[in-house]
Amino acid sequence: MSDASLSPQTPEVYTGYYGEFTITAADRQEVFLYRLGLAIAAGTFSLGTVFALTFGDQGWAQEVISRLFIGFCGGLGLSLAKIHIYLIPLHRLLQGFWLVGCGAAIAFGLIFPEPLFVTVLDQPQTLWGIGFLFAALTGIFFKEGFCFRRLETMLLTPLVPFLLLGHLTQLLPLEVAQIGFSLWSVLFIIFAARKFTQKPADDIGDKSVFDHLKQTQ
Repeated sequence: MSDASLSPQTPEVYTGYYGEFTITAADRQEVFLYRLGLAIAAGTFSLGTVFALTFGDQGWAQEVISRLFIGFCGGLGLSLAKIHIYLIPLHRLLQGFWLVGCGAAIAFGLIFPEPLFVTVLDQPQTLWGIGFLFAALTGIFFKEGFCFRRLETMLLTPLVPFLLLGHLTQLLPLEVAQIGFSLWSVLFIIFAARKFTQKPADDIGDKSVFDHLKQTQ
């Protein structure tokens, strides 16, 4: 694709695989919201990890972590609503994972009296439901790693399922889990921050392909 000059009045014109297309202010706003959602998810997840590793045995911290999880879900949902993925069925699948994960989190929050953080910690089988949220997140990491070859996302793609499966099976030593979740948090923050250094066109992709796929459906 070839860039054109930026102007508030004139949309950018690009040459795509199936012809020319423009990037509008609405497109740039969608990209900003996608990146904002990632920043919210990364910030709340990382802050929750800090609380879990330092004050995880204290009731007030467990409540804070559980509330930060709500922000994580919201940020992830915003990103999944605004992400540009050529394959619409894959996009819908990731959004479906998010819905299942949120539904499971709400259900567990209503069923169990303790904070959600404690529930997931003490009952690893709850990941069969809440884990769908992280499957959706891993899908984003995979997409970003595939498209942009970012080292942090290529590391996060296998790291996330490794840590979750380790907790689910109870085979992961505590020390390894602590290091792993710390690494996850740092890489997630780096990924979210670096997204804001990319041009909007990178996340919009080839709109001529999107238009072609819509016409052929």
